[in-house]
Amino acid sequence: MFYKKQLLKKAKKIRLLLFDVDGVLTDGRLFLGDNGQEYKAFHSQDGLGMMMLQRSGVKIGVITGRTSAVVQQRMVSLNIEYIFQGQLSKLSAFKQVRDTLELTNTQVAFVGDDVIDLPVMQQVGLAVAVDNAHGLVKKQAHWCTKAKGGAGAARAVCELIMHAQGTWDAQLHYFDE
Repeated sequence: MFYKKQLLKKAKKIRLLLFDVDGVLTDGRLFLGDNGQEYKAFHSQDGLGMMMLQRSGVKIGVITGRTSAVVQQRMVSLNIEYIFQGQLSKLSAFKQVRDTLELTNTQVAFVGDDVIDLPVMQQVGLAVAVDNAHGLVKKQAHWCTKAKGGAGAARAVCELIMHAQGTWDAQLHYFDE
C-alpha cells in the first residue's frame, strides 16, 4: 500500500478510531419492515478489519445520530465498547470517550460521510471521509477512502492505521495457525 508521509504521520498517533454508522459502516440506506423493524447491511470485511485493529491496541467506537437495536447488536458482536446512539450533536460523545481514555485530539480519528459529522472531524487528528461522502465532508477530511460507506471503507481506514503503526504484518500472522 502507498500512503502519503503526512497521512502516515497522523495515522501513527491514533489510539481511538470512531465511526459514524449510517453511510460509513453501512451504505446509508435504511430498510424498514411493516412491523417497524429496521434492517441494515454491514460489510464483513469492515468487521474483520475492526477486530484486527482492536487486537493491535487501537480502541474503536461509534457515534451515530440514529438509535437502532441492530447497530447495538453488530457493535457488541465486534466487541466495540464505545457505542453512542441518538447523538444529533456528536461532539459531546466524542469529548466524553476522548476524556475517558485520557487522549488528546491528535490521538483520535473519525470517519464520517455527512455534514452532521463535521464538528467532530474538525477536532480530531485524523478526519476521514468515505468515497460517497458529501462534498463538504470530503473537503474537511485529511483522507478520503476509495471505498464507499458499507463497502469496505472502514476496512481501508483500519488497514491505514495498522500500516502506519507497523502492526499489519502481525495481524496477518494471527491467521497462520
